Parts: sequence; C-alpha cells; structure tokens
Amino acid sequence: MNEEILQYIWNYKKFRNFDFISTDGKTIEVLEFGEWNKNSGPDFLFAKIRIDDMIFVGNIEIHTKASDWVFHNHSGNSEFGNLILHAVYINDCNIPELEQQKIPTLELKNYIDEELIRKHNNLKSEHHFIPCEALFDETKVPLFFEETVLLKKMHSKSLIFSEALTKHQNNYEAILFQNLAYTFGLKVNAELFLQMAEVLDFNIIRKVSQNSVQLEAIFFGMCDFLEDPGDEMMMVWKREFDFLKAKFNLPDIKIHPKFSKLRPPNFPSIRLSQLASLYNSQQNLFSKFIEAKTIDDLYGIFKDVRASEYWDNRFNFGKISSIVGKKYLTPDFIDLIIINTVLPLKYFYHKNHNPDIVDDLFDFYKQMKPEKNSILDEWKNLGIKFENVLQTQAFLYHYKTFCTRKKCLNCAIGFQLLKTDN
Repeated sequence: MNEEILQYIWNYKKFRNFDFISTDGKTIEVLEFGEWNKNSGPDFLFAKIRIDDMIFVGNIEIHTKASDWVFHNHSGNSEFGNLILHAVYINDCNIPELEQQKIPTLELKNYIDEELIRKHNNLKSEHHFIPCEALFDETKVPLFFEETVLLKKMHSKSLIFSEALTKHQNNYEAILFQNLAYTFGLKVNAELFLQMAEVLDFNIIRKVSQNSVQLEAIFFGMCDFLEDPGDEMMMVWKREFDFLKAKFNLPDIKIHPKFSKLRPPNFPSIRLSQLASLYNSQQNLFSKFIEAKTIDDLYGIFKDVRASEYWDNRFNFGKISSIVGKKYLTPDFIDLIIINTVLPLKYFYHKNHNPDIVDDLFDFYKQMKPEKNSILDEWKNLGIKFENVLQTQAFLYHYKTFCTRKKCLNCAIGFQLLKTDN
C-alpha cells in the first residue's frame, strides 16, 4: 500500500460505500473530494465536508499511516494550515497537533475493496512485459486511444522543435536538416550525426547542395574520414573539404561515427552519402514536405535517393566489396524517416500556421504499413492488432512513457483495468 494508490482511490471515489465515520465516531459527509494536487502541499485542495451539520471547506491530506504526518515533517508547515481532514489507510497513532486543531481523521481501510489493491499490486509486478500483463484485456483499450497518444507524442516533439526554432531564428530548413541527420544516424550514430549537423551552418549546405561531391566532402570531412585518403575519390573529397573549410571557415571539430554493431547498409559512410544525395536531388526540401498532400507525395521525394557511385561496390572507405549494387534508401528506412522526422515536423509547422488541417495528418499515419519490432510483438501477444503506423506509433510511445515507468494510475488503459466493476 502506498499513497499513490490511496490518492487514486480518493480522486476517483473508488470506495465500497461512503458512510464515512471518523476515528472519534463522527459522521463525515464528503460533499466535494477536492482537486488532486500533484505539487507540494496537501494532496487535495478546495474540498468540502460536513460534520454535525457544520460544513468545512479546505484541504485534505492522505497518508498510508497516520504517523506519516510526523515522518513527512508536516507539523508546523504553513502549507497545511487550512486542513479539514486527515485521511489514512491505517490509523496507527493519534496526532496531538491535529487533535488540538479539531481536524478529524478518517481511516479508509474498511472502505476500500481489497481486489482493487490486488490489481494495483499486479500492475507493479517486476516480471512482465508491461505491469498490467496479467490483467490486460484488449477490449479495455479506450476509444480513440491511438489518436490521443499520438497527439501526445507529437506535442512532446513539438516542444523540442520550438526550442530549436528559437535557437536558429525560425529557420525551419535548418531544423529539418538536423533532425534528418539524427534519423540517418540510427541509434548508434544519431547523436553524432546531430552534433555534426548542429555545428554546420545550414546556409553552407544550401550553397553547395547542387554539388554532390562537395556535400559528401563536408560530411565525410567533418567526420574525420578523409585524413588519410586511400584512393583517388577520397583524395578528391579531401581536396574539396580543405577548400570548403577555408572558404566557409568550417569549425575545427571532428566527429567520429561508429561502424560497430551495424549492418553494412547502415554504415555511417553509406548513410552520409545518402543524406548528401537527398539534399543534392531536392531543393527547398522543407517546403516539399509541408506541401505534400498524400503519403505517396512523401515517398516520391525519396525514391531516387542513393549513395554515390563510389559506394556501388563499397561499404567502407577504400575497401572493395564483393557485394555490388546501387545503394538506394530502402522502403523501411524511408518509413523511418517519415515517421520520426517528416510527419512530426509537418505537424509542428501546421500546428503553428494552419491548425485546422492538423487532424489530416492522421491519414498519413494510417496509410503506412505497421512497423515491426519486438515490443510490438509483445503487444500482439496480448491481443492487440496493428493495421497501420498510427497504431504502432501510439503503442510504442505509450509503452515508453507509461508502461516502462509504471505510471499505471495515469494510464487510460490502467484506469479501465482497475475498475472494480470489470
């Protein structure tokens, strides 16, 4: 038993009955349970109770044990000066300070269904994919759950975009470039690619974007791949990088992307070349993403993006590979870019400039095939069926922000599962 579940029970009025009797035998009628306070001070504010035909308005504090009043150092705290009720699960001792102020104590134990406590304890289990696995019922997923969760995710990402936009003086193209770089880096090199993109003035990228060799030279040079050229093309890139570094006064920073734990098609050499190809083949990229009306419009932007010819028979610098072929962006990787960068930024822009069409973005998610990974497989084992990316994104984000943090009492699904009338 902990205060969190007691506050939940009080807030949602999950009691067997409401015939409350104080520890000194007086009838307590709760007229208003108050507003749940998640900050410092009493747990519930602006409550109202009736005792002996007297109405009291003020705050309510909830504890597991009455003695917690002392252990939590509430005595003499002015924040608790307007208390009208001390509600506890177990009244293990009298609190003289409260008795002197004639503040009643209500012991809750006999008013709470033990089944509700059992369900809560199951939610806190350490040995499941999600805390509520033993209780999970896919029919309890609320209506419009996926849309609601996806909006929360996009709102969260919008806060990051907003901060970056202020930093870069409302340059959406620069923000796009940084987030694309992050996505092209995958998990292993995401932060390193982002670091590279952040130290590069996007105006430089814009100026050299029509020259694919120079774009690659900047990316490879910033990542310290050109210090010891192993073939003719590497020498060309180094010569271009040295020229551009002097011309644009590029920062003297060396990023060192990692190759380990990556499949060859995901090597940083390949991904950086493909990123250069994207900016070489598409001018005004941000505008094209914003103006796209359908998911096919977005796919069309990426269809010709491929690593340069040098990489047709290589995965790493100066090393010929027996695997030969043009290295286009795969459909799955294009989906990854659209899901993690394009659609969140598209949402952010329209939220600020044309909020009436924000809901239309759901159609983009619904038109994309569902993702596949081990977390989604676990959801499938619990009976969840996925038909599109809107659903997979929602359950992935919910798992990350609620399930792994065991925020069961704030979870829309957990709320349904905890109902004693299920």
